[in-house]
Amino acid sequence: MTALALRRFFFIQIHHIVIYFGMTSTKLSKSDFHALSEFRYQMRRFERFSEDVVQAQGITPLQYLLLLHIKGYPERDWATVGELAERLQAKHHGVVALITRCEAMDLVERRHSAIDRRRVEVHLKPHGETILARLAEQHRVELLSLQGIFTIPNIRHE
Repeated sequence: MTALALRRFFFIQIHHIVIYFGMTSTKLSKSDFHALSEFRYQMRRFERFSEDVVQAQGITPLQYLLLLHIKGYPERDWATVGELAERLQAKHHGVVALITRCEAMDLVERRHSAIDRRRVEVHLKPHGETILARLAEQHRVELLSLQGIFTIPNIRHE
């Protein structure tokens, strides 16, 4: 599971917990708060790890996520600007600027679609592939080391 997919999964789980508890009169116990705090702590530790290893490769965390989402887009090795904006949960114009910076670093390239010339595809370049492969392996190893530690909190309800 990618870092962002994992993050989204956890946010969705927390969102469901918040909705559930927001619709009932159940009060959270001290242990519930502890479980939520521990979960957020472990999530932040992973994010910090990610920030550090990504910056050591000379790119920003957002640039890493862009490369990851291009490579990880379902059923193809490219994505459109709109698809990347959705994956990054960012504004379209912000993603355009991010792509422009990545192009300047020789990480990605834009191509007009052969099927629909109005559509712009964003592809990884070899330099981007190399950096992404190195970083994805480091993230995989870190995630494997967190098995059993980084878990969804079990919040009780009455």
